[in-house]
Amino acid sequence: MDDMDTDRRTLLAVGLALTCGASVSARAPASANGDRVFTPEEFGAKGDGVADDSMAMAALSNAVTLYGGGTVVFRRTTYLVGNQGLQPGGKYMFPAHQLLMFKNCTRPLSLRGNGARFLCRNGLRYGVFDANGAREDHPMPYLGNGLATPYDAMIHIEGCSAPVAVSDFALVGPGDAVVLGGKFGDVGWQIPAYGLRLIENRGGETIERLRLVDHPLDGMVIDGAANPLPATTRTITDVVSDGNGRQGCSLVGGSGYRFSRCSFTRTGRGKVRSAPGAGFDIEAEGGKRIRDIGFDQCRFADNLGCGMVADSGDSADVRFTRCTFVGTTSWSAWPSKPLFRFAACTFVGGVVRAYGDPDPARATQFVTCTFTDDPGKTTDARIGAGANADRPIADLSSSQNILFDRCSFRAVHGTLPWSIAAIYRDCTMVQGMQATGHPRGRFVGVNRIRGKVDLSGSKISGTLTVNGQPVT
Repeated sequence: MDDMDTDRRTLLAVGLALTCGASVSARAPASANGDRVFTPEEFGAKGDGVADDSMAMAALSNAVTLYGGGTVVFRRTTYLVGNQGLQPGGKYMFPAHQLLMFKNCTRPLSLRGNGARFLCRNGLRYGVFDANGAREDHPMPYLGNGLATPYDAMIHIEGCSAPVAVSDFALVGPGDAVVLGGKFGDVGWQIPAYGLRLIENRGGETIERLRLVDHPLDGMVIDGAANPLPATTRTITDVVSDGNGRQGCSLVGGSGYRFSRCSFTRTGRGKVRSAPGAGFDIEAEGGKRIRDIGFDQCRFADNLGCGMVADSGDSADVRFTRCTFVGTTSWSAWPSKPLFRFAACTFVGGVVRAYGDPDPARATQFVTCTFTDDPGKTTDARIGAGANADRPIADLSSSQNILFDRCSFRAVHGTLPWSIAAIYRDCTMVQGMQATGHPRGRFVGVNRIRGKVDLSGSKISGTLTVNGQPVT
């Protein structure tokens, strides 16, 4: 769907709203700070969970965009959204109608949900179809025509130079109630259908108290501006992203984002599932960079793919504090980029592809973290351990200088870390099974190991005790 189509439909929506007696920005009241205040009801939204409010949302967002920003106030109710046309011969056979799309706002933009729920209609198409609405399957990769999606994004905010704030919404996708067509892209269904999309906003972004559930693609995608305005803040707080098809969140560019008390869970558990199926994917795209990202008290759990993956693009300098990573059918974490730091984090299930480097300052570092494969720590007693038959709780291969500082390891059904050149400082390791663990590398300070291990080639600087016996 191109921008010309989107703009045409938006203008038609505004025209419809005006003919129905809805008010545009000229009649919207002013807020305490002088900004305009808009409501979806002014543009014909019913908010009864029965009537289709898609056109009203398009008219609302167009009026806000024309004004350049403002405050939009929603009710604590259900707005039913999601609509499709038929456009034979185009890229999109069943194009979606625009919902909330705000572009290039120069005034502050605030969307106050007040507990509002956006609910996608059941029975809409997603995938590749023919003109009769029948599913079409093509050899993959497929980048041709015939696409369908229930919406591009429920909320799309792009190119804003003033601060943006979004709070207190539940954005609920169709989940398994979607009519699934053929696959598109390289693998799976790579067709836009996001809960929240933030693109190239140079002002601050404050996102608070959202539920992003059951979207066919990602709960949230963030493509931050490469040149944000000075002193901007970018905070994502108390966001729950659950049950989405491809990712809980895709971060594809930007710097300075702070995620607090967020959860990214159960990606790829429905009938729409696309790789990588991660809770959170850190993957710089399109020549962008990702730097200076922080997570505090966040949870990445029970995703079809990794809890968190960082494996491609120019990404570095990401910090996790007091976070929990749970891998049930795959790895708990895959941090294969430089300058990743984990402090006071818990890992349940295997960690893989931690970044090694001849320069220890660039290698992955774990400080006061806990690692276990105890199935009692998951909701359904499953633990993901990857393809390594030894089932190590950290599979580090030959990566250099990965640091474990004051960390605790408890292997119940697998083995201790498989490593050759890691650094273990003041760590405690316990392995219950009789298979041999291979936590090899350099031991610094006071380290204690209980269980059957092979430490061949290791270097010991300090005190190392294995099964109560000192090792020199």
